[in-house]
Amino acid sequence: MKQAIKVALSGATGKAGQYLLQELLNNGYQVKSLIRKPKDYKISHPALEIVSGDIKDLTTANQLIEGCNAVISTIGQNKDEVLISSLATENIIKAMEKFKLSRYILLTGSNLEVPGDQKSAKNLEGTAWMKATFPAIVADKQKAYELLTRSSIDWTIVRLPWIEKTMERRGLAINLKDCLEELISTTDLADFLISQLTDTAYIKKAPFVASKLKL
Repeated sequence: MKQAIKVALSGATGKAGQYLLQELLNNGYQVKSLIRKPKDYKISHPALEIVSGDIKDLTTANQLIEGCNAVISTIGQNKDEVLISSLATENIIKAMEKFKLSRYILLTGSNLEVPGDQKSAKNLEGTAWMKATFPAIVADKQKAYELLTRSSIDWTIVRLPWIEKTMERRGLAINLKDCLEELISTTDLADFLISQLTDTAYIKKAPFVASKLKL
């Protein structure tokens, strides 16, 4: 069944984005996807529109978001590139405000810190390691969170453990205070992200989302 929602997607070539794009198309959504090198991109679909460019450019962000109803960002930080999280978020917020969009869903790691967290000792140790090893990247992701909290848009930040590439569905373990499991399957993640296009339960919240432990 055709879905009325048109999704602006950044990060469609990444681990999470590839599965999300396929599930969006399988479920009848229209997708406007940002691709930096469209000549090398092999995926085509009647409901898929490709926008060429980089989300670090505000003009490109405007082109991506115009005519859409919601935005999902699955972009990650590439090695030796300019810090992406806060710059992309800033451009997306500006574009969403320009075109009067409200729904934004963003992926990030479980090391992001949010008021009210009650992380386990193991997860606190992991967060401390990330801060010590990748201080600039962690700080940039935290800056993106702060930008969203000061905005008027209906954001959800999805905090994730390690992403496992698999079509297997195991069900979700969702918690606002701590990450309960060590993995999330790409298909479980895609299901959750798609559900957030219409679910209002996690607006202006940052849930930890993982797959249930495989028995």
